[in-house]
Amino acid sequence: MKKFFSGLKTDPVNTLADWQDSRWPWGIIAFAMIAMVLLAHYVFQDWMHMLPCEQCVYIRYGNLVMALGCIIAMINPKALWAKVVGYVISLYGLVYTIMCSWKLIGIHDAVHSDDPMAMFGMQGCSTEPHFPFGLPLEKWAPAWFQPTGVCGYVVPDGAVLSDLQRWFIELYQSSDGWYLIPQWKFMDMASCCLLACIVAAIFLAAMIFGWVMRDFVKKA
Repeated sequence: MKKFFSGLKTDPVNTLADWQDSRWPWGIIAFAMIAMVLLAHYVFQDWMHMLPCEQCVYIRYGNLVMALGCIIAMINPKALWAKVVGYVISLYGLVYTIMCSWKLIGIHDAVHSDDPMAMFGMQGCSTEPHFPFGLPLEKWAPAWFQPTGVCGYVVPDGAVLSDLQRWFIELYQSSDGWYLIPQWKFMDMASCCLLACIVAAIFLAAMIFGWVMRDFVKKA
């Protein structure tokens, strides 16, 4: 890592180009995207009973598409075909996730607005999702991709909660939603997803810049 940062100072183009020729940056993005989906499902949905809305399952899809693109590139990151396919799929997933996160931010703001007309014309809580390319993900994996139409915590009757579960659920219920810092209502879930996309975009932009500058611009 020290060698990488010192290389950025002396030869940033070749350092970034060589970096994206390795599996490390692709693996970091893939790991982060998969980890976010696992966290959303197993921790927030299963453990904290925070049911996913329509935009939430779209964001899961986008995250997994990004991970898929990175995994393909990891097969041989020095090969042109793997690199091109990896970038195209990852960028598609990135743009799709940004769009869904931005829409979810708008829905969140409208729901918490004092304006009774804030939700007028806004859709995003349907129980019938429409995934790109007609993919029936809600049928293939309903526990992961079937939105409930209910945004918030719904603890089933008879559920036995541990003291820690109850503490977390009551904490977020009192703040009327999930926030990174509930007491301050700082960074809701949609904003955190958007921030993760921005970080991934910086990674991909740096990788593409190094690759294009070394293999196309300098050679030309």
